[in-house]
Amino acid sequence: MAPRSLAPAPRVGMVSLGCPKALVDSERILTQLRADGYALSGDYAGADVVIVNTCGFLDSAKAESLDAIGEAIAENGKVIVTGCLGHEAETIRARYPGVLAITGPQQYDDVVNAVRDAAPPAKSAYLDLIPDAGLKLTPRHYSYLKISEGCDHRCAFCIIPSLRGDLASRPPAAILREAAALVKGGAKELLVIAQDTSAYGVDLRHAVSSLGGRPLRAHITDLARELGLLGAWVRLHYIYPYPHVDQLIGLMAEGLVLPYLDIPFQHASPAVLRAMRRPANDAKVLDRIRKWRAQVPDLALRSTFVVGFPGETEADFQYLLDWLGEAGIDRAGCFKYEPVAGAAANALPDAVPEDVKEERWHRFMAAQSLISEARLAMKLGRDIDVLIDVVDDDGGASGRSKYDAPEIDGEVHLRDAGGISVGDIVRVRIEESDEADLFGVPIGD
Repeated sequence: MAPRSLAPAPRVGMVSLGCPKALVDSERILTQLRADGYALSGDYAGADVVIVNTCGFLDSAKAESLDAIGEAIAENGKVIVTGCLGHEAETIRARYPGVLAITGPQQYDDVVNAVRDAAPPAKSAYLDLIPDAGLKLTPRHYSYLKISEGCDHRCAFCIIPSLRGDLASRPPAAILREAAALVKGGAKELLVIAQDTSAYGVDLRHAVSSLGGRPLRAHITDLARELGLLGAWVRLHYIYPYPHVDQLIGLMAEGLVLPYLDIPFQHASPAVLRAMRRPANDAKVLDRIRKWRAQVPDLALRSTFVVGFPGETEADFQYLLDWLGEAGIDRAGCFKYEPVAGAAANALPDAVPEDVKEERWHRFMAAQSLISEARLAMKLGRDIDVLIDVVDDDGGASGRSKYDAPEIDGEVHLRDAGGISVGDIVRVRIEESDEADLFGVPIGD
């Protein structure tokens, strides 16, 4: 008897915008849909329904999200919207009344149910197989690991708590199970993310639970140590410089955590930081950075800054530039302040003119470029480990060192790299550098 043909699986397309936290949300949604029997589509034409995971933090991000929704509707017609812009459903409906469903961030079940309504699944025991680590939107050799949702801070320029709620930490055992599955699935690097990674477990009162018969606090230090024991690179993002961050430096000195901290300082002028409702003791931070580097000399610091915040004077801005040099920030992103609907900063006086914001942004980037170039030049002649991201057919390759996060930092470009594969960690001798990247050659063990 001829075998019965299987019903074709409905295909789902995904457009994922915004930060790595939103990318993790997209991965969770796709993992659940794949478990339900859906196939994935890499283009609009092959999809039965398209999900657009939006960003709604800045007006420019909202505009990008609305454009993406419009493109999906024009190319496919059956569109489900989720993510941060989902909180402005009326705005989306007014522009695109044909959207099938709209949900907010972290509403995974609602998104999945909307897909089921739009394209009912074709369940099959032969098709419903997914990796233990779930489906990923990043390459196999690195993965983002979200440890909490939401945020307890009330920064004047930010509406994240109203979009994603207050801090809600995941149980440590659940995080470590996911991390172990990712490493087993081939991840060589775990990028730990949250809105405020260093606040992990505060909402749980750092409760102690059991992991394999051992006690484990819901605390970033304990969690980072356990993650470091899995054998992959552990990179910490979005760390606020609380006092207990000093303990993380100790883990870096032990080699359990990468010598890399992503700290969103936002500014350095005490007056601007107070207006932003952020910690304003810049001198103490500089002292701590010096102590961190005394303990871990090759510590790389990445940060983000805002110029043109209401009330920022030329003196405030010059203070920031001077502070950058003192701190030796290895990598920095800079944003020109723009109002965000619902943010407290909208009511502040003394708005900075747009042309002044633009001029300060260019000055910031020029100053930071010189700092980054000097920091990278310190690695000339050194031998460092590089995680390979790309190889070509001409014996070249590129990857990242322990001091570089994917997509936001620089790269290490290799010559004479034949026989190397994506995901390999190779020892490289650094021969050249510029303001963004390093250049070198693989060396033997």
